[in-house]
Amino acid sequence: MKNIKNITIAAISGMMFLTIPSAATANDPGGCFMVTSSGKTVSLRSLCGTTTAPSSTPTVFKVPIKRRSGKTPIIDVTFNGTQTFEMVFDTGATGILITEKIAQALNFQPSGRVKARIADGSIVEFKTGRVLTIGVGGALVNNAQVAVAPKANIGLLGHGFFEQYDLKISKNTIEFIPR
Repeated sequence: MKNIKNITIAAISGMMFLTIPSAATANDPGGCFMVTSSGKTVSLRSLCGTTTAPSSTPTVFKVPIKRRSGKTPIIDVTFNGTQTFEMVFDTGATGILITEKIAQALNFQPSGRVKARIADGSIVEFKTGRVLTIGVGGALVNNAQVAVAPKANIGLLGHGFFEQYDLKISKNTIEFIPR
């Protein structure tokens, strides 16, 4: 049994939200740079042989927002390239939470468990494991860690999915920009 401390689960409008803390990551300035004594990052591309910007810009993956629950976007998420489910897109959550229905449809095989305290103060145990792929509008994460919420009606897509992307959330779309 795996225990992770400081997990937060909140129930809002009948939905359950899971937050698993993760380490903060900084933006990658590329392979040729220096940091000044004042903390400023300075590019050294001209010294390293790269004098122009890369010839192609990263692909931006645009995903339509199907609807909102309160003000939180609901989007379609594809698992293992074949099965699509609606999920809450939550920038405040660090993990990925799937429902029992999603787990059954994917023939999910748990490999661990985690205990977490939920909003009402009770402690709930979640099955955990990995999913081969999770995709949203062309943005893709391989071998993603997920937890299964026994009573959730809808899944939750948090930082475990989009931590390698910069995000732009508009009225009707979410953009994933690879870092």
